[in-house]
Amino acid sequence: MESAEIRRRWLRFFEERGHTVVPSASLIADDPTLLLINAGMVPFKPYFLGEATPAYKRATSVQKCIRTPDIDEVGKTTRHGTFFQMCGNFSFGDYFKEGAATLAWELLTSSQHAGGYGLDPERLWITVYEDDDEAERIWRDAVGVPPERIQRLGKEENYWDMGVPGPCGPCSEVSYDRGPEFGEAGGPAVNGERYVELWNLVFMQYVRGPGKGKDYPILGDLPQQNIDTGLGLERLAMILQDVHNMYEIDTSRAVIDKAEELTGVRYGAADHSDVSLRVVSDHMRASVMLIGDGVTPGNEGRGYVLRRIMRRAVRNMKLLGADRPVVGELVDVVISTMGEQYPELIADRKRIESVALAEEARFLKTLKAGTNVLDTAVTEAKSAGSGVLPGDKAFLLHDTWGFPIDLTLEMAGEQGLTVDEDGFRRLMKEQRDRAKADAAAKKTGHADLSAYREVADSAGATEFTGYTHTDAESTVVGLLVAGVASPAATEGDEVEVILDRTPFYAEGGGQLADTGRIRLGSGAVVEVRDVQQPVPGVSVHKGVVQVGEVTVGEPAQAAIDVSRRRAIARAHSATHLTHQALRDALGPTAAQAGSENAPGRFRFDFGAPAAVPGGVLGDVEQKINEVLARELDVHAEVMSMEDARKQGALAEFGEKYGDRVRVVTIGDFSKELCGGTHVHNTAQLGLVKLLGESSIGAGVRRVEALVGVDAYNFLAREHTVVHQLTELLKGRPEELPERISGMLARLKDAEKEIEKFRAEKVLQAAAGLAEGATDVGGVALVAARVPDGTAADDLRKLVLDVRGRIPGDRPAVVALFSVAAGRPITVIATNEAARERGLKAGDLVRTAAKTLGGGGGGKPDIAQGGGQDPQAVGEAVAAVERGVAEAA
Repeated sequence: MESAEIRRRWLRFFEERGHTVVPSASLIADDPTLLLINAGMVPFKPYFLGEATPAYKRATSVQKCIRTPDIDEVGKTTRHGTFFQMCGNFSFGDYFKEGAATLAWELLTSSQHAGGYGLDPERLWITVYEDDDEAERIWRDAVGVPPERIQRLGKEENYWDMGVPGPCGPCSEVSYDRGPEFGEAGGPAVNGERYVELWNLVFMQYVRGPGKGKDYPILGDLPQQNIDTGLGLERLAMILQDVHNMYEIDTSRAVIDKAEELTGVRYGAADHSDVSLRVVSDHMRASVMLIGDGVTPGNEGRGYVLRRIMRRAVRNMKLLGADRPVVGELVDVVISTMGEQYPELIADRKRIESVALAEEARFLKTLKAGTNVLDTAVTEAKSAGSGVLPGDKAFLLHDTWGFPIDLTLEMAGEQGLTVDEDGFRRLMKEQRDRAKADAAAKKTGHADLSAYREVADSAGATEFTGYTHTDAESTVVGLLVAGVASPAATEGDEVEVILDRTPFYAEGGGQLADTGRIRLGSGAVVEVRDVQQPVPGVSVHKGVVQVGEVTVGEPAQAAIDVSRRRAIARAHSATHLTHQALRDALGPTAAQAGSENAPGRFRFDFGAPAAVPGGVLGDVEQKINEVLARELDVHAEVMSMEDARKQGALAEFGEKYGDRVRVVTIGDFSKELCGGTHVHNTAQLGLVKLLGESSIGAGVRRVEALVGVDAYNFLAREHTVVHQLTELLKGRPEELPERISGMLARLKDAEKEIEKFRAEKVLQAAAGLAEGATDVGGVALVAARVPDGTAADDLRKLVLDVRGRIPGDRPAVVALFSVAAGRPITVIATNEAARERGLKAGDLVRTAAKTLGGGGGGKPDIAQGGGQDPQAVGEAVAAVERGVAEAA
């Protein structure tokens, strides 16, 4: 029975018995504690943990799984594999032990004609947890398994939990006796090779507490009993197809057959070659499934898992004698054999093959050289009498030659050496720390620089055609998705595209990057939003795939946003003119200290000990625009640095230049070292408007300006404002400064008069407030709300005035409240006689302010506070009265 048929029968059997068929989840686990799904029940964990309520009582699935802890054992035993499919049936508070046991037995032992798997019931053995009398009774009495084929095992073998406090319970396992040729008799308790575990039935019925391993307390019963079972599809296929191990079942043996064909090595000829063939089979299946679910090779997380197993597969093919790239053919076999079960593999064949081929090519490029390095290091270690390969050698193999540490461990082990893993991991951490700092400084996004260097090494530097062309025919030579090198990207992906030639200017020298589009031969379109050079010579186009799929090696048509480029070019040329004009006005100290050239605007930083007078800045602006009117030609020339210096070309302070430099000359006015893009003639700038200058640090000033249409629009808006003012003030434009100045002076005088009047009015209330003082325990208390809108300063003056009107020998507290700008305020004052009785203004203000929903404080004689609740003023007044009464 083929694997695809085993899968079909499983799902059909349980669907007919009321189970909802749940498609396999992606291998990329939706669980922060897992990199990849490693068990069939993982997608159902939220239900078992009570974090979510399932929409069904019964479910079934065939889940893709990946496990890598025993990767070194793959191929050496019949039981270890990285990729496997777990058939599961689940009950959430529905059937329990008897239902699970009877369903399992029915499916396993029913005839194939009746839809079952047709296993001989006499060859099935059952294990139960040592204390689970109920399960033993069910298997014996309800199912009919003879007692001699039911064995009890301990907690290590037959008790399930998640490794943390939560659900747990006993298990029952169904094993199949493969016969005496596989070892001694005695059941699963004696021989796990002969008695192969097929199906594990977990009875979730208890809640466990904290503890290590299987040593933990049982806290009680679960509120709902659940069933979680798992049958290994590959193990059942091994039985039904009558082969010795799961590497020989249909979907795995096809890969072995192809590997035999590619290498000329016959399976079964020798143990060591059989191990390699099995490794290739298992790892290629796992690789295809991982790539199919969106994992790409990398140096971290899931990407590292994929890279690790792919490179083990490639190396084992080399050990078997493969002398050319073979991954493409192996991938094709995996897709052909697994495609019936997972049709998405067929639909996504092109992308899967592209990712796999690219990873093989990267590894083959370095495998031979890396192996030589390893052999040399092994020889040196043995010559020194050491049995340990140094950590720095392992790091060199990883960093330079792309050897995963597991591959180095394996290859060193084959030659009798261990590896200094601690030293290797220390060097890896140091590299990651450097990469993080470098990424922040150089805008390399999510990827480390090795990905870019790899492209530079293989494809060379990017040819920039943007000085003379706004579009270019090119080829995609590199592609990164989410910071990881990838052979393909699809619609919606954020990508970094590297072309062999490009018209896009990469941000640098103060000039912002071009934007635009890359159209691929396949019809795909990438919207380019930024361009950077994380490593010298490699232009990285950052953007989003708008339509279609982008693949490495595909022809492309790159086109920039021409209007944006022209606006930036105008700004950049204007920056050069501004630099020279400032130097002419202020002297050579006005050297460039930075700049940014954006569409229609620029900023220019320069050295200056003090602010530039407005008159000088006006002269600089006038001179720039006079140069525009002269219609000076702009041209660029590449020359030696020495020749550039001889010609007097200006260079930006702190910028690094090579032996050959590009010099941009603007008529007889300006000459600078520059790699940016410029206009052809100064007349193309139209207009330059300096908006002003300011300080950005000690001895450094910044000019900001507009160019071209942006400058015109700014002046047009200013002209409109001036026109409106002349209409309002009935004067000519040149009279506006004097008239507005006079209006401001009169307004200021009026405000003073109003303030004087308001203060007088407030103070007029002082006498009445003082006369209205109440006696609280011998203390004269004035606690009142004055008209809203009284400012804090006026309130303070009023409080002091009222306090001064009360005789000094009489203890007095004055607490006045107001609401200004929607917020309550209070000022409280005490005289000396009151303070002698323990009444302090600061204490009383805190009481009032707390009631107002705020805070306050001050000295014992006068304090101020406020709050958030204007409605609480009355309550605050009462709180002060209570405070005075209690203290008096």
